[in-house]
Parts: sequence; C-alpha cells; structure tokens
Amino acid sequence: MKSDNDYDFTIQTLGECTIPSPVSVSYFVPETRRLLFNNYLNEFDSLKSPDGSPLSFEMAGPRQKIYFEPPKTKAAIVTCGGLCPGINDVIRSLVMEVHYRYGVHNVVGIQYGYQGLIHKYGHPIVELTPDTVKDINNLGGSILSSSRGRQDIGEMVDALKRMNIDLLFIIGGDGTIRGAEGITEEITRRGLNIGVIGIPKTIDNDLNLIQKSFGFDTAVSESVKAIQCAHIEAKGAPNGIGLVKIMGREAGHIAAGAALAQNDVNFVLIPEIPFDLDGEKGLLRALQERLSKSSHCVILVAEGAGQYLLCEEGNQKQENKNVAYGATCAYPPDRQKKIETDASGNPRLLDIGAYLKKSIEAFFKQLNKEINIKYIDPSYMIRSVPANACDSRYCGALGQYAVHAGMAGKTGMLVGLVKDEYVHIPLKMIGSGSRLDPHGNIWMRVLEATGQPPSLVND
Repeated sequence: MKSDNDYDFTIQTLGECTIPSPVSVSYFVPETRRLLFNNYLNEFDSLKSPDGSPLSFEMAGPRQKIYFEPPKTKAAIVTCGGLCPGINDVIRSLVMEVHYRYGVHNVVGIQYGYQGLIHKYGHPIVELTPDTVKDINNLGGSILSSSRGRQDIGEMVDALKRMNIDLLFIIGGDGTIRGAEGITEEITRRGLNIGVIGIPKTIDNDLNLIQKSFGFDTAVSESVKAIQCAHIEAKGAPNGIGLVKIMGREAGHIAAGAALAQNDVNFVLIPEIPFDLDGEKGLLRALQERLSKSSHCVILVAEGAGQYLLCEEGNQKQENKNVAYGATCAYPPDRQKKIETDASGNPRLLDIGAYLKKSIEAFFKQLNKEINIKYIDPSYMIRSVPANACDSRYCGALGQYAVHAGMAGKTGMLVGLVKDEYVHIPLKMIGSGSRLDPHGNIWMRVLEATGQPPSLVND
C-alpha cells in the first residue's frame, strides 16, 4: 500500500481556458466533477490527497472552454513499443475527433515511434486527414509503425518546437509513458505551450490504476482460437498434449482470461505463480496423472512463466561472456537470476514453450510412454490482428477523451478507464506492475475451471 504522500492526481495545465468550445454536446464536464479513487470503507479515511481531501480522479470529457484556438492548432500523433490490436482505431479516433469536432485540420503522424523525432533517423512525418485514416480500423498494427528504445529528450522537444507542434498524442506502454513524462518535464522547463496527452497501450493489461488496456479483449479472443486448435490436436492422438504459449511477460492476465473463456485448458502457467517441473508436486507428475485419467491434456503458458528455470541454464552458458543483465525473474528470491533486457528495458525472455515441450518429451521417454505433443505459439499473430468490436469501441472512446483533454490545455496526463469511468491520470502515477493476484478471485476461478492442483511447487 502506498503512503498518503505517494498519491497525487493533480492534472497539469498549460494555462487558463478562454476560448468557447466548438463542440456541440448536451453537457460539458465541469472541473469539479471527480471520481473517488477508493470506495472501500476500511481504507477510505487513510487515503487522502495532498490537500487532505479524499483521493479522486479528474473526470474526462469535453470542457465548456478550451485552451487552444482550433484553426491555429497543430497536432501530432506517435505510436511506440510493441504492436497491439487497436492502435489504428485510436489513431483514427484522434484524427476524426480533432478534425470534425474541433476544427483542427493540421494533424501529422510521427513515424517509427520516438525515433521519428530524432533527426539522424531521417523518418519523414506524414499528414493525417479523415481520408487517410477512414478505413485503418480494419487493419492490424500501426499505420505509423513503431520502435523501441530510449531517445534523447532534449532533441525530441527540439523537434516538436521546430515543427510548431501544439499538441502531442502519445500511444504506448510503460516505457513510452516514462518518455512522455520526460518530454512533459522538458517542455515545462523551457516554458513552451505544448500539450502532451498519453493513451495507455499494453496488450498484457499490466498497467497499474488502469482498469483495462485496449487490445486485451482481442488478445483473449484470439488466444481462445489457439486453445481450441490445441484441444482438437490433443484429442486427435493417443496421450495427446496441446501446449500453447501466449503473451504475458510479467503478468498472466491474458492466460487467465483465455482459460476462463475456453474451459478446455487443464494447466495454466503464469509469471506470478511459481512451479516445479520435477518432484511429487511438480508439473510433470501432475501431467502424468492427468493423462492416466484422460487421454489428452491442454497446457496454456504465458511467455514470462517459469523463466527462472531457463535463467539458470542461460547464465551457465553465458557465464564467461560480457552480457548486460537487467531485470530479475519474478520468482522466489532463492531462485532469482539476472536476465538480459531489450532496448526498452524489458526482460529478454527465453522460450518457455520450447523448454516445456523438450522437458515433457524427455520425461515420458524415460517412462517409456508414448505421447503426442503439439506446440502452438500464436503470439505475433495475436499482436497483429485488427481489434475486435469490443476493443474498437474502447479505442474510439480513448481517442475522443484524449482530444477533449488536449484541447482544454491538459498536459502530462493520460486518459484511462477506472471503475467504468474515463478519467485523467498524471503520467507520473502510471507504471507497469498490475499483476494477477495469486490469492484473488480470478486465479481461484482459473483453478476451479482447470482442475489443476493449487500448487505445483514441492515442499
């Protein structure tokens, strides 16, 4: 639990709003309308804002007066990090909203993430109009492309000033949000009137405070298709095993959601829950018992699960090499091993799916028992598909509310869904870390749906 001083939901603004909004709506959202952060009675009194008032979020929505004068405003959009279903839906929503609702006709796209703001890469900007984005919601990926890795904050702000950008919309995850926070701080230090609005993106659904990130529902739906195929393959051969690996670097939300949506899974392995392979309570013995009762089995594993098993092996192979190690495996302290990170600081995970397949085959070979195992990894297919109807609707709302906030002079914030309400959240308050609770309701339901043992760890 954070201390009282750790919470501050104050939204930074560029200045007083004096221009009547051109948006025609039945109501405008007053600045005084707020959403309570915590509604549990046992914690309500202990969580206060710096001024002593109950912790609350500023509500999203159109304001009666805005900061930017639409005909003179220039907006830019950038997408960063890994691909995710729904990015194009957000881009489309941003362009349509700012063009038709506010009359801002000067919108550009920054290509290849933050690299597009760095001169040496030479990525050209692209003009974004209703005509160029009208059908992109039917496409996967991002029409602006993306990239990973940190870039120089000062040089990026130089580029924004050089291009006369007034409003920057940034679509990305935790690393991207940290970059947006740095950009906002540099803009403020220089005294520039450039608004920075974030739209949170993480297919793993692991950002804190945010109820749900876009692309998650689509990822669950597509994962279900892979599970269905694995189940059919497993039933189609003696002692058939369908092994499916899906996204989930440090959180098992997709795996849990897919298992609950398709009750054909018998074992779910996620980063938050440690497991052993060998031993009386290990996965292999549990798998053996499952096959003895039923001639088939489906295993669903998140990509970040069981990494300590591979970290140990990987470190032994690389102990004499000059390797820069970063994040640690999210497992018990006595099992933590250093692992490599990519350009964005994310753990460079090893293939737990291939490792499990090899281990399962070796185990049953020693028992002289025939098995037929099929390994399915649909990760990149899932990341690249268009958003489903639920995510597409969600993306549209995020884009609309982001434009409302930006035109009202809000900055250093993102739009997020909290308790089924769209609110403004300071960039500094957002970070990865929303893990699946091993003692929570969702994991309890997974155990009930799969029938797997509550623990796969030996005493």
